This record gives sequence, structure tokens and C-alpha cells, in this order.
Amino acid sequence: MSKYEVELTNLDKILFPKSKIIKSDIVEYYKKIAPQMLPFMANRALSLYRFPDGIDGQKFYQKNAPDYFPDWIKRVKVTLKTIEKFDLYVVCNNVETLIYLANYVCVPHIWLSKVDKLDFPDRLIFDLDPSDKHGFEQVRLLALELHDFLNKLGLKSFAMLTGSSGMHVIVPIKRTKNFDDTRLFAKNVSQLLVKQNPDKYTLEMNVAKRAGRVFIDTLRNGFGATAVAPYAVRDKEGAPVATPITWEEAGDAKLSSQRYNIGNIFDKLENESVPWHGFEKSAISITEAIKKLAKIKL
Repeated sequence: MSKYEVELTNLDKILFPKSKIIKSDIVEYYKKIAPQMLPFMANRALSLYRFPDGIDGQKFYQKNAPDYFPDWIKRVKVTLKTIEKFDLYVVCNNVETLIYLANYVCVPHIWLSKVDKLDFPDRLIFDLDPSDKHGFEQVRLLALELHDFLNKLGLKSFAMLTGSSGMHVIVPIKRTKNFDDTRLFAKNVSQLLVKQNPDKYTLEMNVAKRAGRVFIDTLRNGFGATAVAPYAVRDKEGAPVATPITWEEAGDAKLSSQRYNIGNIFDKLENESVPWHGFEKSAISITEAIKKLAKIKL
């Protein structure tokens, strides 16, 4: 029996027109995926990317928890560093909150730090994006190269299909460095890879200037920045899911960023071991990795 009452509304609303996926399908998905998803969301501030009228309707980010959210939904006060202001972010620690957010029709994006130590992230993210819709193979190969390079620095990394166009390479870390330090480390790693492969990879934010190269986005490692939560449903036709995968699966040349969706993700979970097994226990300080990186010369 549910601890909190969640009122569900407009469950027959079509959110994904071509695939005929309605809101009740999304709500049921989040109910079922909660055991796998909640451990990666718990005790983290969320930004909510909303598409209340479906994927063809208006889309927008919402940081502040609305006043009409029930009192039992946890919030965390985040003071902005540049101005005298604060936001109240939602924290999703239970299945009832997850279902409420599903009814709210949003894609949850999580902070890289936990609420008890907001300035100190416990993970790094390298967001790998293709320059065009045909560039995922380059993304996949870069993810494998980045995985090997991080291994040489003594860091264990994990792969996730974003469910959109690219991949995330995620590194669990000890909370010993602040966001400025971890973002700089991620940038330095990325700059080295770009220098080694200037024709393949880039740090250029302007899509028009990428010239077919994979963009390595490290800006998600800043204070207040977020990344899509593992197992979140993306606002794309067919309801693809941001999916943690093994590095063995990342080696599949037929892989695509939207391979998994709300219709086939549970078959994957039932037929294989947990792809991110030992994620939390893999966290180490990046201090030694920083020293090793400084010694690498081109």
C-alpha cells in the first residue's frame, strides 16, 4: 500500500503521437522501473524538463518546485552563487514522488552532487554528442577510447545511452574536490583527447563549426548543471530511455543511442546482469588521476 496518495490526471492524453503512447503508459513505466532508477536519483536535486502536451507541444525546464506540489515531496534549498536568491529543487527519494513526476510529464535531470554536500560532486560526466544524426558510430568509438584512457588514470567509468543522440561516460568519484576542480579535470582530459584526434573530436559548442566531429561536453560538471537521470524517458518518438549499458555492449557496432525504449527495456534487464554493478563502490578520489594527467605529454 502506498505511503502517500498520488492523484493521476488525464491518463489517456497522447504524448507520443506516432507510437500512440499515452500518459498512463509512461506512469506505468516509471512504477515498474523505480527499483532500478531510484538509487541513481536519491538525495539529488532535480531539474524537470517538461513536455506536458506531448512531444509536439511546448517544452521547458523547471527548477523550482511549484507551490502546489504536495508537502510530502522533499525539497532542497539551493542558494545561487551570483545573486541573493535561492531555488527549491525537488528531491526524488521514493516511488510516489517518481510517479507524481511522471504524471507531471517531465524528464528528470539530476545534479552530480547529493543534497548533503552540494558543492562536492560524486561523479564526473563526459557528454558525447554527434555533429549529425549519422555520427553515433563516432560517439561509440570515442566512448571506448575515453574508457581506456580513464582506466590508465586509475578511474573506473560507466557507459550510458542517452536515449537522444549520444552517450554519457560517467565516473563515480569521492567527494573530495569541488565542482571547479572536477570540471577543470574533465576539461583537461577532453582537451588532451582533442589534441590527439583533432579531426575526430572537438570542444566547439557551435554545431556549425564542428565539421562532423564529436563534441565532448564537460560543462555538465559545473555547480547547478544537470544530466538526464538513468532510465528516464526522453521526449522523442517511441519513448526511448536513457539506458546504462556494459562496456561489452558499447563494443557492438550495431548499437544506437535509442536502442532501448519503454517497450523493450525490461527484456534487457531480465536477460542480463546489472550493467552498472559496483557503481558506488568504484568511487575514488581524482587527486592521483590529476597528477597522472599532468605528466602526460603529447
